[in-house]
Amino acid sequence: MSRIGKEPVTIPAGVTATVDGQKVTVKGKLGELSYVMHDGITAKVEGDKILVACADDKKLGNFHGLARALINSNVVGVSAGYTKQLTIEGTGFKAVLQGTTLSLSLGFASPKLFAIPEGLKITVENDGLQVTITGIDKCKVGEAAARIRSFYPAEPYKGKGIKYLGEHIRRKQGKKVA
Repeated sequence: MSRIGKEPVTIPAGVTATVDGQKVTVKGKLGELSYVMHDGITAKVEGDKILVACADDKKLGNFHGLARALINSNVVGVSAGYTKQLTIEGTGFKAVLQGTTLSLSLGFASPKLFAIPEGLKITVENDGLQVTITGIDKCKVGEAAARIRSFYPAEPYKGKGIKYLGEHIRRKQGKKVA
Protein backbone atom coordinates (compact mmCIF):
# COMPACT_ATOMS: atom_id res chain seq x y z
CA MET A 1 0.00 0.00 0.00
CA SER A 2 1.04 3.55 -0.66
CA ARG A 3 2.07 5.79 2.22
CA ILE A 4 0.74 8.82 0.36
CA GLY A 5 -2.52 7.05 -0.49
CA LYS A 6 -3.22 6.22 3.17
CA GLU A 7 -3.32 9.90 4.18
CA PRO A 8 -6.82 11.45 4.03
CA VAL A 9 -7.46 14.50 1.86
CA THR A 10 -8.71 17.39 4.02
CA ILE A 11 -11.61 19.34 2.55
CA PRO A 12 -11.40 23.05 3.47
CA ALA A 13 -14.44 25.20 4.25
CA GLY A 14 -16.39 26.24 1.17
CA VAL A 15 -15.48 23.11 -0.81
CA THR A 16 -17.82 20.16 -1.38
CA ALA A 17 -16.81 16.73 -2.64
CA THR A 18 -18.99 13.94 -4.02
CA VAL A 19 -18.08 10.40 -5.03
CA ASP A 20 -20.13 8.71 -7.76
CA GLY A 21 -18.67 5.27 -8.43
CA GLN A 22 -15.16 5.87 -9.76
CA LYS A 23 -15.66 9.62 -10.28
CA VAL A 24 -14.72 12.16 -7.60
CA THR A 25 -16.13 15.66 -8.17
CA VAL A 26 -14.91 18.65 -6.17
CA LYS A 27 -16.69 22.04 -6.20
CA GLY A 28 -15.34 25.24 -4.71
CA LYS A 29 -15.42 29.00 -5.01
CA LEU A 30 -13.15 28.98 -8.10
CA GLY A 31 -14.89 26.23 -10.05
CA GLU A 32 -15.46 22.50 -10.37
CA LEU A 33 -13.02 19.66 -11.14
CA SER A 34 -13.49 15.92 -11.38
CA TYR A 35 -11.22 12.89 -11.50
CA VAL A 36 -12.05 9.35 -12.63
CA MET A 37 -10.13 6.78 -10.58
CA HIS A 38 -8.59 3.57 -11.85
CA ASP A 39 -10.57 0.33 -11.35
CA GLY A 40 -9.83 -1.13 -7.92
CA ILE A 41 -9.33 2.27 -6.28
CA THR A 42 -12.25 3.55 -4.20
CA ALA A 43 -12.93 6.80 -2.36
CA LYS A 44 -15.46 7.92 0.21
CA VAL A 45 -16.24 11.20 1.92
CA GLU A 46 -16.33 11.16 5.71
CA GLY A 47 -17.03 14.54 7.26
CA ASP A 48 -14.36 16.94 6.05
CA LYS A 49 -12.04 14.26 4.68
CA ILE A 50 -11.81 12.11 1.55
CA LEU A 51 -10.44 8.62 2.18
CA VAL A 52 -8.87 6.74 -0.74
CA ALA A 53 -8.65 2.94 -0.49
CA CYS A 54 -7.05 0.29 -2.66
CA ALA A 55 -7.74 -3.40 -3.24
CA ASP A 56 -4.89 -5.67 -2.14
CA ASP A 57 -3.19 -5.94 -5.50
CA LYS A 58 0.47 -5.17 -6.19
CA LYS A 59 -0.35 -3.57 -9.53
CA LEU A 60 -2.88 -1.16 -7.99
CA GLY A 61 -0.48 0.13 -5.35
CA ASN A 62 0.99 2.59 -7.87
CA PHE A 63 -2.42 4.07 -8.60
CA HIS A 64 -3.37 4.41 -4.91
CA GLY A 65 -0.98 7.27 -4.17
CA LEU A 66 -1.58 8.80 -7.60
CA ALA A 67 -5.35 8.94 -7.07
CA ARG A 68 -4.95 10.56 -3.65
CA ALA A 69 -2.46 13.14 -4.98
CA LEU A 70 -4.68 14.08 -7.94
CA ILE A 71 -7.76 14.41 -5.73
CA ASN A 72 -5.75 16.62 -3.35
CA SER A 73 -4.59 18.77 -6.29
CA ASN A 74 -8.22 19.21 -7.36
CA VAL A 75 -9.24 20.25 -3.82
CA VAL A 76 -6.42 22.82 -3.61
CA GLY A 77 -7.20 24.05 -7.13
CA VAL A 78 -10.89 24.81 -6.52
CA SER A 79 -10.16 26.47 -3.16
CA ALA A 80 -6.96 28.45 -3.79
CA GLY A 81 -5.92 27.92 -7.42
CA TYR A 82 -2.46 27.50 -8.94
CA THR A 83 0.01 30.06 -10.29
CA LYS A 84 3.19 29.81 -12.35
CA GLN A 85 5.34 32.82 -13.14
CA LEU A 86 7.79 33.11 -16.02
CA THR A 87 10.42 35.80 -16.54
CA ILE A 88 11.78 36.83 -19.93
CA GLU A 89 15.37 38.06 -20.23
CA GLY A 90 17.08 39.34 -23.35
CA THR A 91 17.43 42.47 -25.41
CA GLY A 92 14.18 43.12 -27.24
CA PHE A 93 12.47 40.07 -25.72
CA LYS A 94 8.93 40.69 -24.49
CA ALA A 95 5.43 39.27 -24.26
CA VAL A 96 2.21 40.96 -25.38
CA LEU A 97 -1.33 39.78 -24.68
CA GLN A 98 -3.59 40.02 -27.75
CA GLY A 99 -7.07 38.82 -26.83
CA THR A 100 -6.85 35.04 -26.35
CA THR A 101 -3.32 34.82 -27.76
CA LEU A 102 0.04 35.49 -26.12
CA SER A 103 2.54 36.94 -28.59
CA LEU A 104 6.20 36.43 -27.67
CA SER A 105 8.95 38.47 -29.35
CA LEU A 106 12.04 36.33 -28.78
CA GLY A 107 14.50 37.46 -31.45
CA PHE A 108 13.10 35.28 -34.23
CA ALA A 109 11.94 36.64 -37.62
CA SER A 110 8.30 36.47 -36.51
CA PRO A 111 6.74 36.40 -33.03
CA LYS A 112 5.83 33.08 -31.42
CA LEU A 113 2.09 32.80 -30.75
CA PHE A 114 0.57 30.83 -27.89
CA ALA A 115 -3.20 30.25 -27.83
CA ILE A 116 -4.41 30.52 -24.23
CA PRO A 117 -6.26 27.32 -23.23
CA GLU A 118 -9.78 27.56 -21.82
CA GLY A 119 -9.85 27.80 -18.03
CA LEU A 120 -6.51 29.62 -17.72
CA LYS A 121 -5.83 33.30 -17.18
CA ILE A 122 -2.56 34.81 -18.38
CA THR A 123 -1.37 38.27 -17.40
CA VAL A 124 1.69 40.18 -18.61
CA GLU A 125 3.44 42.57 -16.23
CA ASN A 126 6.64 44.57 -15.93
CA ASP A 127 6.60 45.87 -19.54
CA GLY A 128 6.20 42.40 -21.00
CA LEU A 129 9.04 40.77 -19.02
CA GLN A 130 6.93 38.75 -16.58
CA VAL A 131 4.13 36.34 -17.51
CA THR A 132 1.78 34.96 -14.84
CA ILE A 133 -0.38 31.90 -15.54
CA THR A 134 -3.26 31.15 -13.15
CA GLY A 135 -5.95 28.49 -13.12
CA ILE A 136 -7.63 25.80 -11.05
CA ASP A 137 -6.19 22.76 -12.86
CA LYS A 138 -2.59 22.14 -11.76
CA CYS A 139 -1.86 20.06 -14.85
CA LYS A 140 -3.07 22.71 -17.31
CA VAL A 141 -1.19 25.51 -15.55
CA GLY A 142 2.07 23.54 -15.53
CA GLU A 143 1.68 22.42 -19.15
CA ALA A 144 0.98 25.96 -20.37
CA ALA A 145 4.03 27.29 -18.52
CA ALA A 146 6.22 24.52 -19.95
CA ARG A 147 5.00 25.16 -23.51
CA ILE A 148 5.64 28.90 -23.25
CA ARG A 149 9.10 28.22 -21.81
CA SER A 150 9.87 25.74 -24.62
CA PHE A 151 9.81 28.55 -27.23
CA TYR A 152 13.18 29.82 -25.95
CA PRO A 153 14.52 28.15 -22.76
CA ALA A 154 17.13 30.19 -20.91
CA GLU A 155 20.57 29.44 -22.30
CA PRO A 156 23.64 29.01 -20.07
CA TYR A 157 26.05 31.49 -21.72
CA LYS A 158 24.25 34.82 -21.53
CA GLY A 159 21.19 33.70 -19.55
CA LYS A 160 18.71 35.07 -22.07
CA GLY A 161 15.44 33.33 -22.72
CA ILE A 162 12.36 32.29 -20.73
CA LYS A 163 12.70 30.81 -17.24
CA TYR A 164 10.51 30.13 -14.23
CA LEU A 165 10.56 32.77 -11.52
CA GLY A 166 13.24 31.75 -9.04
CA GLU A 167 14.83 29.18 -11.38
CA HIS A 168 18.62 29.20 -11.26
CA ILE A 169 20.34 28.87 -14.63
CA ARG A 170 23.82 27.47 -14.23
CA ARG A 171 26.07 29.79 -16.23
CA LYS A 172 28.97 28.61 -18.39
CA GLN A 173 32.09 30.47 -19.30
CA GLY A 174 32.46 31.22 -23.02
CA LYS A 175 35.45 30.39 -25.20
CA LYS A 176 38.77 31.85 -24.11
CA VAL A 177 41.14 33.41 -26.58
CA ALA A 178 44.60 31.84 -26.24
